[in-house]
Amino acid sequence: MQQERNRVTALFNIQYPIIQAGMIWHSGWRLASAVSNCGGLGLIGAGSMYPDVLRENIRKCRLATDKPFGVNVPMLYPNMEEVINIILEEGVKIVFTSAGNPKTYTETLQKEGLKVAHVVSSTKFAVKCEDAGVDAIVAEGFEAGGHNGRDETTTFCLIPNVKKHISKPLIAAGGIALGAQMKAAMILGADGVQIGSRFAATVEASAHDTWKKKITELQEGDTHLTLKELAPVRMVKNKFFNELEDIYATGRNTEALITALGRARAKRGMFEGDMEEGELEIGQVSALIDDVLPVETVFNTLLKEFDEARMPSF
Repeated sequence: MQQERNRVTALFNIQYPIIQAGMIWHSGWRLASAVSNCGGLGLIGAGSMYPDVLRENIRKCRLATDKPFGVNVPMLYPNMEEVINIILEEGVKIVFTSAGNPKTYTETLQKEGLKVAHVVSSTKFAVKCEDAGVDAIVAEGFEAGGHNGRDETTTFCLIPNVKKHISKPLIAAGGIALGAQMKAAMILGADGVQIGSRFAATVEASAHDTWKKKITELQEGDTHLTLKELAPVRMVKNKFFNELEDIYATGRNTEALITALGRARAKRGMFEGDMEEGELEIGQVSALIDDVLPVETVFNTLLKEFDEARMPSF
């Protein structure tokens, strides 16, 4: 891949326009620092960390890399004020916000010299991000794992439409695990990509090894977008998922869904390794992931595939 500066690499002072998603229960300091050391942008996932754990991860990441890294902050979780204060106290320079209003913290963070990107699932919300003054916009198609958009717009439809309506640097997310997919997203107008699922199945990811192995076994159709009444999430079809489907079959009782979800269901699955009772969040692109690999191998493969991807003649 050519190393000329583009809008994403210039904004974050990185070598390649590849951002590792700040996934809950996966994106600790080991994963983030490994991606940053390869020339991308590693993100620590604050959504699954108590404030003191976040502070520890930031400090360990800084010791493990001298390259830029950031923190992903899903705004649907509690303790947000404390999380933001820790980010500022620890001198983090890049924040990706998601699952909330981009206006909430953008100005506060930018006044302290931070770069702010916000994750959206529609063109309408991308325009709101532009109005809020964010530095970059991540447009995520519904192929993505984890919390997702209600409209079920695919990445390849979303990116060119968002591109028509914004002027800020645009980062494509959802359904990207190969260098050729990265090139396709950039041809459609993205300045860079955010990759989650492929980095979830790496040695450095903090998730449970049983879950990482499960990712490599998934096939097409093994994930589904559900819980739209609460916060849409793409998850693996397992015993817990089937219990949710039974609730839907009896009348979409929101209270029953909340009760079934309970507390720490995602931790139980992805961090503790319960493949039946846990909430297992992963993208559709998991069907293309066959191995748990070191970050460096994944990163170098992405670059090689990007360079080798060619338009066929017709």
